[in-house]
This record gives sequence, structure tokens and C-alpha cells, in this order.
Amino acid sequence: MVPKATAHLFFVAIHGGVDRAAHEFGIQVLWNGPNEETDYSRQIQIVDAFVAQRVDALAISATDERALVAPLERAAAASIPITVFDSAVDFKDYVTFVATDNHAAGCLAAREVGRLVSGQGSVAMVMQKPGGASTGLRERGFSETLAREFPGVRLLARQFGMGDRARSRAAAENILTAQPRLDALFGSSEAASIGIIQAVESRGLAGKVKIVGFDNSEIHRAALHRGTLAVMLVQEPDRIGYEAVRSLVRKLRGETPPQRLDLPVLRFTQENAADLPA
Repeated sequence: MVPKATAHLFFVAIHGGVDRAAHEFGIQVLWNGPNEETDYSRQIQIVDAFVAQRVDALAISATDERALVAPLERAAAASIPITVFDSAVDFKDYVTFVATDNHAAGCLAAREVGRLVSGQGSVAMVMQKPGGASTGLRERGFSETLAREFPGVRLLARQFGMGDRARSRAAAENILTAQPRLDALFGSSEAASIGIIQAVESRGLAGKVKIVGFDNSEIHRAALHRGTLAVMLVQEPDRIGYEAVRSLVRKLRGETPPQRLDLPVLRFTQENAADLPA
């Protein structure tokens, strides 16, 4: 199992699902990935090392949809079955692709923002990083849906936070400085959302600038309870990890697992915050 990053809470939760599947199916899972999502060269090294080790199967969440194609082709040439999880890669010879339906999640985020500003106003988006397929789909779904369904809402700015909380906060600060009358912000990832929360609260704008955030952490949950975060869109990382392992187990047993599993996001506000997973 090769995650995009080992330090992010989202992938820690995925690891939990991986461990659950490993216990259920009685298999050994090797888990290794780069510390940060931007380090695709390290991820390539890890994939190549697993191929050289002749693992029985490989699952990956690609840091970059193009950079990881060649190492996955080397794995396929070594007859190692591959499942892609969380984030797509420009590679078709996989067993299963299991992920959140990220484009639909971005569309939902746009509709939540449109509702929060009553169909009129100015908004901005803090994005993850270039080349990330999962967050790219969310961001595209968000901007397309705003343009199509909310002509009175203007998307005034978008900046990358590069998968880092501090850089995401700086991006949000830059946007708020340039757009002092901004009505809402969307963060397309864990780090982007946390950066936005911190920037908005540091300026005393909690509740004034509406925030739709993505993913789940203690910071997200506390901000939702305080009213800083209006809507949380939450994935099911445990299930993603479990299903990724399960697909490869089925393949190794001679079965034919589904080629694609698209999982919906869960929507949380203050009204159903008590139901949030820890």
C-alpha cells in the first residue's frame, strides 16, 4: 500500500481500514509512502522498491496522475496486480479504482456555498496542489457548478496551498486581503480547509465569511461546533482503505472485483455534528 502521504490524518484513517482488511483476510500489508503529497519522486522510489521486492499486489494513491505512470507500468510488466485508491492516475491496467466521487463532491460544495450566500455574492477557493487528480476533480466540480447553477455568485480567486496547513493559511490570508468583502471560502482538502479556518478566525471573521470545508479532523470538528465552519464534507477513508485491500484479495483468489467503486461524501453541519466520526 502506497499512500500519497503518511503524515496526513486522512491517510492515517485509510491505514485503519487497511489494517482492518488485513486482519479479516489474514494477509500481510506493507504500508509506505512519502511524508508529503508533493513528494512524487519519493513515491516513485517506494513503488519501484515494492516491485523489486516482488510483492503479490500493489495499491496506490498517486501523488501525481502523470508522474506515477511509468513505475506502475513497471509493476504491471512484473505481473503485479494494481488497485488505485483515493486519487486517479493516467494508467488503465488496474484491478479496481476506489475513491470518493470527487467531482460530485465538488458540485455539492458549490451548491452548499450557493445556498449559504443565497445565490448572490463573491467566493474564493483554496486548492490542494497541481497534478492531484482527486482534489482537481473537486475543484473542477466546484467551479463548473458555480458557473452553471449560480450566475449571481462570482468565483473571484483561487490559490494553491500545496497540501500544507501553513501555506494554505497564507493563501487564504492573501485572498482575504485582496477581497475584503468576500462572502464565502471553499477548501478542497484537509490542509486547505484548516488553513482557511485559521485565517478566518485570526481576522475575527468567523461566521461572517462562510466556509465549506473538506475532510475531517479535530480542528474541523471544533470549528463546526463554534460556527466558524458552516459545512463539512467528509469522506469515508476507513472504507476506502478496506475496499482497496479487499479488491486485491479477491483478484489474487481468482475472482473479478468491480472495476470502480465511487463513494459519496457525508455532509455535516451544526445540526448533525453529533453524528460526526471521531
